[in-house]
Amino acid sequence: MNEVILEINQLHTHFFTDTGEIPAVNGVSLKVHKGEVLGIVGESGCGKSVTSLSIMQLVPNPPGKIVGGEIYFLGENLVKASNKRMRKIRGNEISMIFQEPMTSLDPLFTIGDQIIEAIRIHQKISKKEARAKSIQLLKLVGIPRPEQIIHEYPHQLSGGMRQRVMIAISMACEPKLLIADEPTTALDVTIQAQILDLMKKLNTENETAILLITHDLGVVAEICDRVLVMYSGQVVEEGTMRQVLKDPKHPYSQGLIKSLPVLHKKQQKLYSIPGTVPQPKIGAVGCHFAPRCEFAFDRCFVETPELYALAEGRSSRCFLYEGKESEQGEHAKATLGS
Repeated sequence: MNEVILEINQLHTHFFTDTGEIPAVNGVSLKVHKGEVLGIVGESGCGKSVTSLSIMQLVPNPPGKIVGGEIYFLGENLVKASNKRMRKIRGNEISMIFQEPMTSLDPLFTIGDQIIEAIRIHQKISKKEARAKSIQLLKLVGIPRPEQIIHEYPHQLSGGMRQRVMIAISMACEPKLLIADEPTTALDVTIQAQILDLMKKLNTENETAILLITHDLGVVAEICDRVLVMYSGQVVEEGTMRQVLKDPKHPYSQGLIKSLPVLHKKQQKLYSIPGTVPQPKIGAVGCHFAPRCEFAFDRCFVETPELYALAEGRSSRCFLYEGKESEQGEHAKATLGS
């Protein structure tokens, strides 16, 4: 797991609207290693999906634009890649499962046509060979009657079946990185478990690195190796799955864990973090979470905290940890900054 597949350094993606410039992604840095599942969690509007679209160079322009930072895929800076080069990478070396399976498939083409197209764009094989591979992929993702399904249209399939088709398309060219944006949204828990099992199987058998974007901490516990917690366009905490879920450091992460229902306790009311996520602003001063934080003090409203490295691969964006960085943490901080 030492080989770095994806590395993002200080990514800034802004949207230019009539009401002003909005920094949707504000200085995000991360690494994804070969065979690793990295989860990005946070509330709606925190910048998770915009981060994934930035990697794929699919941020709609206008109004969106990458204004700073670097995105290295196997050493190549995608921010500087041409449209022609990105078309070769998308679906071939990097694949993405989009958030909404109901609308991600073209309703005018059969399932088979859409998988065959994804294969033949990147591989020089005949239509007959691509059709055989399409059937094999549908079998791989657990779709029954694949020989008949390839002749059907998206509206003839359930949500879970369509999501499986999306996974089959994303795995058609055996990508080195799979980006899954809320892959289990709107699916019932049984289908959700099957989709997660399928992704784990693809990850372990093919050593496919997965960047999983979700707001569901149960999904994170099920599949992720490491976790990034995002808030208002920034990474506020990083650590292994066990570290973040068992011992969250940032007050926002603690609030997320605290809001989960506990099965063995009878609760009249679930905990919720007070307030709402602020709209990101250019030149905003102070910690973005300070207005909602029970530990906030005067400094939090006038200075922006750094992402303090607490140990190797473990960090938190909170003044509570200033000066508590270990020697190992100092080394990790230097690595993050390099």
